[in-house]
Amino acid sequence: MASSSRVGARADHNLRAAGLDDFAGWIEGLLRARGYDIDSPRGGGRSKLADDAGVHRAAVSRLLQRQSMPDLETMRRIAAVLGVPLREMLIRSGRLTEDDLPVSDNGHPASGEDRPWLSAEEAALRMGVPPELRELFAKVAQQFLPKSG
Repeated sequence: MASSSRVGARADHNLRAAGLDDFAGWIEGLLRARGYDIDSPRGGGRSKLADDAGVHRAAVSRLLQRQSMPDLETMRRIAAVLGVPLREMLIRSGRLTEDDLPVSDNGHPASGEDRPWLSAEEAALRMGVPPELRELFAKVAQQFLPKSG
C-alpha cells in the first residue's frame, strides 16, 4: 500500500511540474512580447518585472526557473503589469478551472447576483489613485469601456 501511495504522489508531483512548466512558458512569452529582456543574463527583465509588479525578485526567479508557482497576490500583481485578466492567470496556472470561474454571455464573470460594475471614479478610489490624479485616471479608463446606451 505504501508503494501505491508513493506512485500516486510521484504522479501528482509530475502533473504539477508539467503545469508549472507550461505556465512559466506562457509568462515568458508574455514578458518577451511586452519588451522584458529575460533572455540575456544582464537584461534585467526579471528585476524589472518584480519592480513593476511590486513583488520580490525571488518570486519571479522561482517562477521563471520553474521552481514554484507564485502565490495569489503575486499572480494578481503580475497579471496587472502584463495586462492579463486575473481569471486567465488563475486558469492557466492550474489553480482554478474555467468551471470554477464561469463567464456570462456578456463576457463578464458570472455571478448569481446582479452586481453593478465599478465606475472609473470608484475604481480609482479603490485602487488608491491620488486624489489629484483621479479625474485623469477616470478619463483615460473610460476610453476603454464599452459605451452604455
